[in-house]
Amino acid sequence: MTRTPLAACCFPFQYHSSSSSSPLPLPSPRRISLGSFVPLIPMAAGGGTADEESAPAAPIHHLPPDALHNVLLRLPLRDAVVCRPVSRLFHETLSSPFLALLPALRLLLLRHPRPEGGGCLHAFDPERRRWLRLPFTSFLPHQSFSPVASSSSLLYLWIETAAPAPPTLPSSSSSSTAHPAKALAVCNPFAGTYRLLPPLGSAWARHGTVLAGPGGMVLVLTELAALSYTPSGSGKWMKHPLSLPSKPRSPILAAGAAAVFALCDVGTPWRSQWKLFSCPLAKLTGGWAPVERVVWGDVFEILKRPRLLAGAGGRRVLMIGGLRSSFAIDAPCSTVLILRLDLATMEWDEAGRMPPNMYRCFTGLCEAAAQGSAMPTPPTGGNNKVKVFGGDGKVWFAGKRVRGKLAMWEEDEVGSTGGKWDWVDGVPGYGDGVYRGFVFDGGFTAMP
Repeated sequence: MTRTPLAACCFPFQYHSSSSSSPLPLPSPRRISLGSFVPLIPMAAGGGTADEESAPAAPIHHLPPDALHNVLLRLPLRDAVVCRPVSRLFHETLSSPFLALLPALRLLLLRHPRPEGGGCLHAFDPERRRWLRLPFTSFLPHQSFSPVASSSSLLYLWIETAAPAPPTLPSSSSSSTAHPAKALAVCNPFAGTYRLLPPLGSAWARHGTVLAGPGGMVLVLTELAALSYTPSGSGKWMKHPLSLPSKPRSPILAAGAAAVFALCDVGTPWRSQWKLFSCPLAKLTGGWAPVERVVWGDVFEILKRPRLLAGAGGRRVLMIGGLRSSFAIDAPCSTVLILRLDLATMEWDEAGRMPPNMYRCFTGLCEAAAQGSAMPTPPTGGNNKVKVFGGDGKVWFAGKRVRGKLAMWEEDEVGSTGGKWDWVDGVPGYGDGVYRGFVFDGGFTAMP
């Protein structure tokens, strides 16, 4: 494990305004407003600031340790991290073990093969509805990286290495085309630590889907096989053949059910027919089986290009796709539908439906109306222009015709209101307008 000096990661993220990607104005360090951006204050040799050595101690410094801990434990994680560089007392009290006691900061982390911003990633804080920047250059010595998965406090990245990776695992493809060597790394961006996982073949990096589970478990799925890695195990990748009828689509890991779920196309070259499969984490070899019930009827026939995401609490599976206007092969979609499978009762219900006015923006109708041009015909490709991502009961939608903003849906625990729909504006960077991402619970509860 590689660790950056503490002074370089005291403040691991920077908030942005919602309308642009420029940082917010910096407030005076002596008048701190919790939740605002606070610049990193240089530490003196004794651990405090230069002015702090001669300034009288603030009243909070005279609190007994137990009382001070009680006060700081009431802070959200973002505010506790902001307070960390204020004084030597806070710096010593707000240690990583102390911060691990605070609830995680839930973010939407944008995923891009070539993140712009000089080794930074952009993330969205749904609670404060603000964009922020996560810097990696202070602890990660690789400028080219792409985030692919996350678990509690941990983020997994494909990084390009200078030298080709050794062929320690059989490649899932016999192609000899030269590709940049990649390695899978796990990091905690808040703590400024990272570690490289055992090397993989190049084909796994190009075609594999990475899933992160509890306890540092990692899965890499391809069309023919899966690899699993656990830090507490042998320290090596274990290979498991996949007994699936086709390539798994949008596999997810449901932590509450301790199982992997994926969709497979069992139809014909002319018409897709989707079926749900699952596999327990304890039986990755030979454990794949279809998940089906007679009472479900044609639940998989009403959606075009469905995609799976994890529901809230890890005990639900969300299936999102374009709602067919008819059962014709090239029928256009009328909106985006979100179905929810309760893994306790094994029953489907409708969790949400994109409002018509919102869906028209993804089809180009809103843009055409604003420009006064002719209305485009509904696309026969259904909802393939809408990118769906998220997890744990939160879903975001991006499209080429919707630039600079995302549509957001939050799951309703009761299931009677259809969830909450809203727009997220001010998306920074990535000028092509199509975004991908996933939910990241940032914190200090786990280290690489």
